[in-house]
Amino acid sequence: MLRFDLLTTEGLARRGRLTLNHGVVETPIFMPVGTYGTVKGVLPQSLHEMGAQIILGNTFHLWLRPGLDVIAQFKGLHGFEGWSKPILTDSGGFQVWSLGGSDGNGRKISEEGVRFASPVNGDKLFLTPEVSMQVQTLLDSDIVMQFDECTPYERKGQLTTEAEARQSMELSQRWARRCIAEFDRLQNRNALFGIVQGGMFEHLRQESLEALVAMDLPGYAIGGVSVGEPKDEMLRIMAHTPHRLPAHKPRYLMGVGTPEDLVEGVACGVDMFDCVMPTRNARNGHLFTRFGDLRIRNARYKTDPRPIDETCDCHACKGSQAGAGGTGGTGGTGGISRAYLHHLDRCGEMLGPMLTSIHNLHFYLHLMQEMREALDAGRFEAWRTQFKADRARGV
Repeated sequence: MLRFDLLTTEGLARRGRLTLNHGVVETPIFMPVGTYGTVKGVLPQSLHEMGAQIILGNTFHLWLRPGLDVIAQFKGLHGFEGWSKPILTDSGGFQVWSLGGSDGNGRKISEEGVRFASPVNGDKLFLTPEVSMQVQTLLDSDIVMQFDECTPYERKGQLTTEAEARQSMELSQRWARRCIAEFDRLQNRNALFGIVQGGMFEHLRQESLEALVAMDLPGYAIGGVSVGEPKDEMLRIMAHTPHRLPAHKPRYLMGVGTPEDLVEGVACGVDMFDCVMPTRNARNGHLFTRFGDLRIRNARYKTDPRPIDETCDCHACKGSQAGAGGTGGTGGTGGISRAYLHHLDRCGEMLGPMLTSIHNLHFYLHLMQEMREALDAGRFEAWRTQFKADRARGV
């Protein structure tokens, strides 16, 4: 089941509400990535507290580990990981693409599907549109993504040609039809999204878009961005594609991106985003704040008593405020000091990336909430201008 209500617009920016089998999602929304059925280093309770409405699972990795027989015992991914809200699963196409070329350890693409060696144990595997639909049906994800080929920005150091991008895009179109047929055969009760491909060629994007719209899917994604292309190329495709998709259906930009990318994506008509950047960057000491980015490993933070972001109310920045004397590493403020996080990072303590992951995800989710509120109030462009000024100010 999927129902999308478009509540208001300002320019191309949209405020909507997405109703799925496991709950309601207010859009625009950022979706934390939970590759193996967990958002790395973040408790489910923390995800609830920071306002996560929907998370991702990874079809490819969950297929390999723990395997479908295990997840079947829990009647799907929700029961297995103890998450009651909606889940979106990707198709496995991007992960297969990331394995590399058709050598002994990589992938070999054909019309039927993709043959590759398991990165876990070397087993020879064959992933097809039908298998992807079968796996995602067993996972019982609220949003199922079609199996596609992710068109690379370059191949072996050479930019992908128009002919190569067309071949890849047309293969994804044919696979989309097979996904629809198998999804229907399985009587999947959830929603299947198509994925617009076409590389950096706008006319190919348009052809892909038109073919998918003719298939009348419940929602549409824009894939093949953030695959190594320069930022201006990504922004060009982001500006070209979303507003050309059906207005009455949700639009999802896959694998993007920075806080600025999310704001520009919303301005271009995108409803849904995902990216590993908040948690991956957090594990490497790269933190997002309202006033620019902060590298907690820098020596300047060794004795800094301030929280990561004084405007943020996440657990890392504000703490529980429970004790009159504060908590460890707080400097008496109730939150966690930059000095303490610097110390944790230098010592390799696991608490460090847990706290910084909570902060970065909270920052992203609160950013989306601010955009929803600005759209509700009819002041998105004013908010966008102020956000740019704040970020440019620097920490």
